Amino acid sequence: MKVIITGATGMVGEGVLLECLENSAVSEVLIIGRRNYELTNSKLKKLIVKDFLEINNHSEILKQYDGCFFCAGVSSVGENEESFTQKTYDFVVPFAESLAEINPEMTFIYVSGNRTDSTEKGKVMWARVKGRTENALMKLPFKGQYNFRPAIMTGTKGQKNVKTLYKIIGPLIAPFISAKTLKLSEVGKAMINAVAKGYPTQILETEDILKLGKV
Repeated sequence: MKVIITGATGMVGEGVLLECLENSAVSEVLIIGRRNYELTNSKLKKLIVKDFLEINNHSEILKQYDGCFFCAGVSSVGENEESFTQKTYDFVVPFAESLAEINPEMTFIYVSGNRTDSTEKGKVMWARVKGRTENALMKLPFKGQYNFRPAIMTGTKGQKNVKTLYKIIGPLIAPFISAKTLKLSEVGKAMINAVAKGYPTQILETEDILKLGKV
């Protein structure tokens, strides 16, 4: 399969990218981003854009891909609801809408977060915004659309973009909550399997991701 990845310069995107480059089921990876990712690989192609909505100018290229793993995102720390909505919902959904028009036969996977609020009415701001984002994505006419809700994640060998907090805290708490901890290689495998085989539900909690990663 051929897949698109956003957020390769971040922790989740880089971990998923490294798994895709190692996985024999993936023949080609296109990373879309606003800055270059310093890596070369025979499977890897890059599309640098100033604005993600520029993908409409590359429709012929994007028609060739089977899946999109949307791993780009920002922390809600220091954000109010308006700014976090702009950097989350207003960033992800228009991109996905354009991609659905270009290639509806694609599977689109969005990395959301543990405890995302599907009702959009809870007290936690980021959870409401991500819930609204998931709900909008699930209505798009993709061949498949899945929302991954990981909690604690650990990096992959060779990763450069691992957040300091995860480097310190992750290994310390992982032994105590192993059922809730995901290796980014497992997240990547689950995404690949979602494209290849699908999954019964569109929202995947940690247990679902672990299960799909082992298929």
